[in-house]
Amino acid sequence: MNKSDEVLNKLKVIIDPDLGKDIVTLGFIKNLTITKGIVSFDLELTTPACPVKEQFRADCKRVISELSWVKDVLLTLTSSKRSSALNRTGKGLENVKNIVAVASCKGGVGKSTTAVNIACSLSKKGASVGIFDADIYGPSLATLVDAPFNGLFQQNDLIIPVEYHDMKLMSFAYASANAGGGPAILRGPMVTQIINQLLTGTKWGELDYLIIDMPPGTGDIQLTLSQLIPVTAAVIITTPQHLSFIDVKKGIQMFDQMKIPTIAVFENMSYFVCNSCSEKHEIFGSGSRKKLVEQFGIKNSFSMPLDEEISAFSDSGTPLIIARPDSNSAKEYNHFTDSVVREISKINFANLPKPEVSFNDGTLYYKSENGDGNVINPANLRRHCRCAQCINEITGEQILNHDDVDDSIIPNEIKPMGNYAVSIYWSDGHSSIFPYAMLNELITL
Repeated sequence: MNKSDEVLNKLKVIIDPDLGKDIVTLGFIKNLTITKGIVSFDLELTTPACPVKEQFRADCKRVISELSWVKDVLLTLTSSKRSSALNRTGKGLENVKNIVAVASCKGGVGKSTTAVNIACSLSKKGASVGIFDADIYGPSLATLVDAPFNGLFQQNDLIIPVEYHDMKLMSFAYASANAGGGPAILRGPMVTQIINQLLTGTKWGELDYLIIDMPPGTGDIQLTLSQLIPVTAAVIITTPQHLSFIDVKKGIQMFDQMKIPTIAVFENMSYFVCNSCSEKHEIFGSGSRKKLVEQFGIKNSFSMPLDEEISAFSDSGTPLIIARPDSNSAKEYNHFTDSVVREISKINFANLPKPEVSFNDGTLYYKSENGDGNVINPANLRRHCRCAQCINEITGEQILNHDDVDDSIIPNEIKPMGNYAVSIYWSDGHSSIFPYAMLNELITL
């Protein structure tokens, strides 16, 4: 065995925790050279914002140094040059790798603040980032980010974006400022035209992530964006109130219809900790985030307490991630961003098998991601539906009487719901959403 093979064999023990394979099989090791006992190579990660990149660096050096002939290890971290899927959507987006929609479907929940802090977190982790404010009627980016602005200009028929801390920004607020300001009194077709022009006509350049701050609702702008460009994934911002939960459900279902996976939930204003005690006071109630996880199977969920610094710095035009990077709230934003990065890497590179649910010859089959086949009783599954008609979404009490579900019930249609759940339309006219995690628990019923 030559020395290069010895090095690669050592590196095979390092497993990417998200993709489930070793870094050699994944093709992360590039430009390997060995000269007089000095091992040099590039470690090409899926993204420069990889949350475990420093762990990879340390592990690589450790395992290679175990070889008796190795004198030193020189490792350079790089990121994948994966081609963009956006070159068909307009010149401005042709070098953008990933587009992330940040949505709430309800106003006043802190969505724009969260979107900006996610973008800042990605940038500080080494990614090239852009932010697009898609709210024409109430743009907020220019307020949340106090970036130098001297007007918009064009270069080679593309709009030059505003820049702030190495990030590229675009908002209708900048365009309307160019035109003398004033309210946006526009009909739907004009709004979608403006969205198209600002999004695809901006000179974004090479971006690892373009964060789109979606406006509230599930109307023209949301549908236009979902159809105009291939959005990589969506993240949902909510608050504990039941009303927010109702609107967020509509948003998740909209994204699912547009074949956009919802990969994470972030609950703002979850609780308040006063200065004189350490008790968490749930001022706006609780349970919204938990219900989203239970009903849609979304694995990544985070909660943010009420923090006066977040609003204070946002009002001053300096995102918390930049103003107070070591604060507890900034750390929570960073944890959330890491989860988004990891899920996007799975979407782009993992090619992991998804669970499958099918109904054949009167039998409901569930095949897990591990390939294990199981049989689930359709009637028992129907009785475990957790929708608003079957479970009181406020108290959690059972509404559905199990005796009301006939043992002969069967599914008429089965469709995947995002990355983590399946929707089933039953022969009694009811529809249900079951997370794959719930199906794993029910296979013995």
